Amino acid sequence: MIKTDILIIGAGPTGLFTVFEAGLLKLKTHLIDALPQVGGQCSEIYPKKPIYDIPAYPEILAGELSDKLMEQIKPFEPGFTLGERAETLEKQEDGSFVVTTNKGTQHQAPIVVVAGGLGSFEPRKPKIENIVDFEDKGVAYIIKDPEVYRDKKVVIAGGGDSALDWAIFLTDVASEVSLVHRRNEFRGALDSVEKASELAKLGKIKLYTKAEVAELHGKDNLDAVVIKSTDVDVEDVYLEVDNFIPLFGLSPKLGPIGDWGFEIEKNAIKVNNAKDYQTNIPGVFAIGDVNTYPGKLKLILSGFHEAAVMCQFAYQIINPNKRFVMKYTTVGGVEGFDGSKKEAKKEVVKSIL
Repeated sequence: MIKTDILIIGAGPTGLFTVFEAGLLKLKTHLIDALPQVGGQCSEIYPKKPIYDIPAYPEILAGELSDKLMEQIKPFEPGFTLGERAETLEKQEDGSFVVTTNKGTQHQAPIVVVAGGLGSFEPRKPKIENIVDFEDKGVAYIIKDPEVYRDKKVVIAGGGDSALDWAIFLTDVASEVSLVHRRNEFRGALDSVEKASELAKLGKIKLYTKAEVAELHGKDNLDAVVIKSTDVDVEDVYLEVDNFIPLFGLSPKLGPIGDWGFEIEKNAIKVNNAKDYQTNIPGVFAIGDVNTYPGKLKLILSGFHEAAVMCQFAYQIINPNKRFVMKYTTVGGVEGFDGSKKEAKKEVVKSIL
């Protein structure tokens, strides 16, 4: 039985930052994740995707963000159970919880935090009759390594941030980039829409709006696509390509966590955002993309904020007779959080106990 103060389900960015916030309060943490490595979607789905809304980083790759978070939490020595899925949650007589994984590993803690992102994923595939025939033969639903598309002709379909960001990014990698969207208006960030439009004017992106990829052609591998316009007066476009990447998002599934008794709304866990991000099960919190509440923004930085607030209330549950008020953190050449002298980066916590 693995015992800890806070058991975190999900080792993505929000889960990892929770370790830091808990560490400031001298609370021990352990993380469970079904993936064999930390980082969640950032490591598994798009490690090379640039992220632009992390404070102090004008741009950082998703995989690099995971590495930086691991570096940040290293002094707190969290535990990890990776490659195992959290299956069951059982409340004990003493008020603590036992979480058992699909491989039978048991974990016990007074606080459980669900930070599992959007759960497990399946790509949303366009309705093209033979698309399955070209999967891994020119068709992909996520981009892990953009170097795969070096000097290739690439067609991206989609109208959200992912499609826009990758189309922009690949202009410096691929020999030709085409972006296809079934509407005139994009759903992505205004800055990304403007960048893509400017690149289209410069001839670096072939932009097809009010259109969709309707046919795929090739023998052993994808050779070409047919782009059909929704405007009946516009002729079809036959385009020779090496790769087709439909980025229509991923369909999330909560998995076993959805059977733990939470209040669920649109495949997300309802929490009390007015106070502490606690679920309807006292002692169990949900933070990051997995939760929902009025005004929720599914951003990594929102998950970071929720982690900080949640840890304050978790401390009060674990230590009901103690008062801890965090004032500020800083960096200096003094003792580390654990009281040991460190040669490298030092941290100071100013608090009132």
